[in-house]
Amino acid sequence: MNRLLISALAAASLFTAVSCSTDSASSSATNTVTTPTGTEAGNAAEHAGGHTYACPMHPEVTSTKPGEKCPKCGMALVHNDQVSNGKSYQMQFEPKPMQLMAGQPVTLTYTPQEVSNEKAPVPLAVVHEKKIHLIVVRKDLSAFYHEHPEFTADGNYKVPFTFAKGGDYVLFQDYTPAGAGHQLGRQVVSVQGPKYTPVKFSKDQLQWSQDGYQATLAFDKELKVGQLLGMKITIRKNGQPVTDLDNYLGALGHVVVISEDTENYLHVHPNDQADKGPVIGFNTNFEKPSLYRVFLQFNHGGQIHTGDFTINVKG
Repeated sequence: MNRLLISALAAASLFTAVSCSTDSASSSATNTVTTPTGTEAGNAAEHAGGHTYACPMHPEVTSTKPGEKCPKCGMALVHNDQVSNGKSYQMQFEPKPMQLMAGQPVTLTYTPQEVSNEKAPVPLAVVHEKKIHLIVVRKDLSAFYHEHPEFTADGNYKVPFTFAKGGDYVLFQDYTPAGAGHQLGRQVVSVQGPKYTPVKFSKDQLQWSQDGYQATLAFDKELKVGQLLGMKITIRKNGQPVTDLDNYLGALGHVVVISEDTENYLHVHPNDQADKGPVIGFNTNFEKPSLYRVFLQFNHGGQIHTGDFTINVKG
């Protein structure tokens, strides 16, 4: 499992963000939590006298033409029947031990369920090489972890994890039931023990550097809600352009964008491109004004690197 910690660097973002609505539930992590998720923006559009196509992650994005891509995330639109089966889903969450303690290993257990039919098995589709992408962040967004729970013989998904510090954390589960649209689970948990010192981010920070790598985030328009934005990230090492990026989870780069209040979660996939850097291109839009933290992951030289940025999106 990759466990990538981002220390509290206020860095700015070089990525495209895809907004995913987050039906949220809070927990002290001492109880089992079931988080309703449902389809991201309701069911996909119905057929209108012909074939329609929709985005697997954003079913509200539809087209009557094959071969088009989602302007929010860049994913290819697929035949509408593959996007939504009309069902709603929820994610049951249970940590073991139930009381989370800093520095002590815990097993995070997730069980996807069909609402009102909780006993029915819910097979998950493989998206970017994994069935569940678990994102763990500190509530202040100063630390970021990307995990992948694995399917077990018990019919659920488990992953070991250790919270380094006490305090509040937010856990997002990014998943897609077979035959349905993209889903997002969310829980807030409290970890006992010596607490992390909260960091307050405020100013845009569009540059990130660590271990000789530098990344620069740029947009083609002013950062405002309700408009399609082209986003690009340029990666260098020791001042030289990186032109031999390797895929990570099936793509040149992955970006997760989270609003300051952690209520809005945005997942960004890169556009198709023939080269391997130094520039990775994305598309995105933002649905609400806020300060956002942007987390980039890329693979180079056999190592996964994680960069972080800060942006302010206006209304």
